Amino acid sequence: MGSFVVEGGHKLSGTIRPQGAKNEALEVISAALLTDEEVVISNIPEILDVKNLILLLEGMGVKVERLEKGVYSFKADNIDTEYIASADFVAKCAQLRGSVMVVGPLLARFGKAYFPKPGGDKIGRRRVDTHILGMMKLGAVQDYDSSKKAFFLQVPQGSHLTGCYMLLDEASVTGTANILMASVLAEGETTIYNAACEPYIQQLSRMLVSMGANIEGIGSNMLKIKGVSRLSGTAHKILPDMIDVGSFIGMAALNRSSITIKDVSYDNLGIIPESFRRLGVQLEQRGDDIFVPEQESYVIESFLDGSIMTLADAPWPGLTPDLLSVMLVVATQCKGSVLIHQKMFESRLFFVDKLIDMGAQIILCDPHRAVVIGHDHNYCLRAGNMSSPDIRAGIALLIAAMSAKGTSVISNIDQIDRGYEDIDLRLNALGARITRQ
Repeated sequence: MGSFVVEGGHKLSGTIRPQGAKNEALEVISAALLTDEEVVISNIPEILDVKNLILLLEGMGVKVERLEKGVYSFKADNIDTEYIASADFVAKCAQLRGSVMVVGPLLARFGKAYFPKPGGDKIGRRRVDTHILGMMKLGAVQDYDSSKKAFFLQVPQGSHLTGCYMLLDEASVTGTANILMASVLAEGETTIYNAACEPYIQQLSRMLVSMGANIEGIGSNMLKIKGVSRLSGTAHKILPDMIDVGSFIGMAALNRSSITIKDVSYDNLGIIPESFRRLGVQLEQRGDDIFVPEQESYVIESFLDGSIMTLADAPWPGLTPDLLSVMLVVATQCKGSVLIHQKMFESRLFFVDKLIDMGAQIILCDPHRAVVIGHDHNYCLRAGNMSSPDIRAGIALLIAAMSAKGTSVISNIDQIDRGYEDIDLRLNALGARITRQ
């Protein structure tokens, strides 16, 4: 298990491009299972989670060809249906959070799928009820296989998935994607209300339409799907990763640096730029680029009534929870105070003890809320030795180490590699000093 040795205190400068969106990649790659024709996907981020999903598909019998960097061809015309019911397959799925995305396509096309408790980040409970209940409303029956420690979903022999109206208990992004992929091949019409409407769900929907699916309401929280008998192949390009963009904004701000982030798909960033502005970061939109100017001080706004600023995650078009860790570490060197409210995961803020050890002024109120009192760069964070607990906390710790006085060591960087492609090389090109060991 590798580590980063980070020499802090070096300003960044230059231009950087975000990678393709990890969350979209996991969805659209899984959607290739819905057809026996070739699907070509470009701008795929070659990160650990995505590579593992591709290996999972290859193990199932999908023909995968890397056409060039970030461009892959998938052809699922000879799936090993015995293997996808095996203990080995279920065990591999359990190690990869993104494996949940293959359940809908497998159920729709082959009538059965195992659903193990997903792996991935250790950030608290991650319910799968929305996925399973949605599949059951489409006509699947559910059982629990104790030998494989997994749920087993199956379409009863002689029947098919059948469209229906469903109101999701939460606007789950992965739940919406899974149910959407299952419903495009179901008989009749399906209505998904309280659907997630993130840009990546919109992208998945457009890809499915290009394959022959009939989907209305794209971009809204009500999707209407008229099932079709089969889907064809297609070509699809993944959006830039909004979390990548937000991470680079945070790096520039904490290091009081000036950088340009190219080709960000600004219209798909939602409230992210404005949320950084509330921390005092003055961003400039230049076409489809973001310019982050160098600033001596970042002043956190207050609400109009003078009360403390609160940054909280919420379903799209609210703020993505994946950037709250980055914004929290940025706030440690701003002027003023902010309440960070992480509503969705009860363990995601526990990494702040590492920032406190580095000299940050943070009060952890409970598993969901932390108050940050900024130093206004009057007190530099101290270097330290730390371990990355999950992808987003890992990048937040890397940002902190880049601004700290001295040399830090971050272990368990496989967690960071799961979400960020060649992050050390990309940041070193901007002036950072990060060595991989």
